[in-house]
Amino acid sequence: MLGNQAFARGLYEAGCAFVSSYPGTPSTEVTEEAAKYEEIYCEWAPNEKVAMEAAFGASLAGKRSFCGMKHVGMNVAADPLFTCSYTGVNAGMVICVADDAGMHSSQNEQDSRHYAAAAKIPMLEPADSAEACAFVKQAYEISEQYDTPVIVKMCTRVAHSQSIVETGERTEERTLPYEKNIAKYVMMPVNAIRRHPVVEERTRKLAEYANTCGFNRVEMGDTRLGIITSSTSYQYVKEVFGENASILKLGMVYPLPEKLILDFASKVDKLVIVEELDSIIEDHCKKLGLTVTGKDVLPLEGEYAQNLIAEKLGGKAPEYKSLDETLPGRPPVMCAGCPHRGLFYILSKNKCTVLGDIGCYTLGAVAPLNAMEMTLCMGASISAIHGFNKALGEESEGKTVAVIGDSTFMHSGMTGLANIAYNQSNSTVIILDNSITGMTGHQQNPTTGYNIKGDPAGKIDLESLCRAMGFVRVAVIDPYNLEECDRVIKEELAAKEPSVIISRRPCALLKYVKHQPPIHADGDKCVGCKSCMRLGCPAISMKNNKAVIDNTLCVGCGVCEQLCKFDALQPGEVQK
Repeated sequence: MLGNQAFARGLYEAGCAFVSSYPGTPSTEVTEEAAKYEEIYCEWAPNEKVAMEAAFGASLAGKRSFCGMKHVGMNVAADPLFTCSYTGVNAGMVICVADDAGMHSSQNEQDSRHYAAAAKIPMLEPADSAEACAFVKQAYEISEQYDTPVIVKMCTRVAHSQSIVETGERTEERTLPYEKNIAKYVMMPVNAIRRHPVVEERTRKLAEYANTCGFNRVEMGDTRLGIITSSTSYQYVKEVFGENASILKLGMVYPLPEKLILDFASKVDKLVIVEELDSIIEDHCKKLGLTVTGKDVLPLEGEYAQNLIAEKLGGKAPEYKSLDETLPGRPPVMCAGCPHRGLFYILSKNKCTVLGDIGCYTLGAVAPLNAMEMTLCMGASISAIHGFNKALGEESEGKTVAVIGDSTFMHSGMTGLANIAYNQSNSTVIILDNSITGMTGHQQNPTTGYNIKGDPAGKIDLESLCRAMGFVRVAVIDPYNLEECDRVIKEELAAKEPSVIISRRPCALLKYVKHQPPIHADGDKCVGCKSCMRLGCPAISMKNNKAVIDNTLCVGCGVCEQLCKFDALQPGEVQK
């Protein structure tokens, strides 16, 4: 099973009844796979904070619950995370956080283990799919035994790799009785003060449990070298050293054991810590008075691999072949027919300052469009343009826009838009409504009218919402129509009041979208001006100084046709 699939299987077997998440690579498939089990209620929440609060509510009601997110999603959910550590749970509550060392699909490389320590919530860290399934089931037992949420930390390589999983039967779902308990669940200061000592005592008990629990295990080999490690780093260490080292494999990474580590250290000549990203295990060992090798030779950033471990620590890396360095580069680009391309072309043409957001449209920042100048976090484009325009006034108001996707707008954009309406900056916000959550693999969201299973659901009307929030100027455009885009954007930038533009066209990859025949490139009319190349469409290339259309990619959107002054690009049948 895929690691995320195994995680979902663990939810099923543990008797989980309620799942709420926001999609985010590399955690998305956990919820998608859980939704395939009819016994589990699953939903996409507008954001991670809502998902965690909903999961807490289900736990409070007596049902085992779950919420999942990627590492930056944990930032969004931090508010309920820290306080539900104080309240504890009723039925078991498990939280998945998936880190992205190497930043394959993320804007930073933060280490989520810090959240476990800061919130004082136990964290388990599986190293393969089998452990993902098993750890989830055990996490519910710990949650209910110690009255705490439990975090299970995945990472890209565990989430998206496969290994053998032995499946079991589902635990009979049960509902624990809900009992009114104001002192436990109402976190006003007088109650919270009394709950803090409870958290500290729980942490001490969990730290003692960590010394003997099955999550942490010792594998003795050559005692000249002892390695303490976890997660995928354990797999790399095993491949490089095999029996030529003794290993303490940690599956419970908060709280960390003391007696177990000291006992292991006493049996080896040299102690090395191998952990991706921050030096959390290493710092713990140093506090215990141990002399260790770790980040003095291993990097603080990026993913580890077998060859890196062998290079830095000795041992023998498995044989591998590297790709030919002469292979041409393949920069990321928007898909052929992407509805965002035409809009970004117009913004670039008009030399607009574009404050961007998180989504596949972030590719508007790369060549040849080069149309985006800032991306910070979900929803930040709208909040940032307000501050930007308040700071510069007329100097920026007529040439600056914020762009944000429909799903991201529902996630974190609405409060920023409310700020513009309330504090009245002359700002133009463009909502890129492609009718889906595109970047993470076509998940539904509150604007699409469908739920996680594809069944009809509540649908939020963006135009009505924006007007209800106080915007008089709300326009809808088709990004395939460059003339319309150009005219409306200029009109809204010239207006002396806040405005919203909704750029509406479904993602070109959606199955229900019916495409036009591919564009035909007439070599006799093409003069090689390369105007069409300014779009960065992967379906267009130049051969012998003539435009060529790849019919396997072109969806006939017609945007390139609008740029050609020589009528060399025309709708047509498949090019021979």
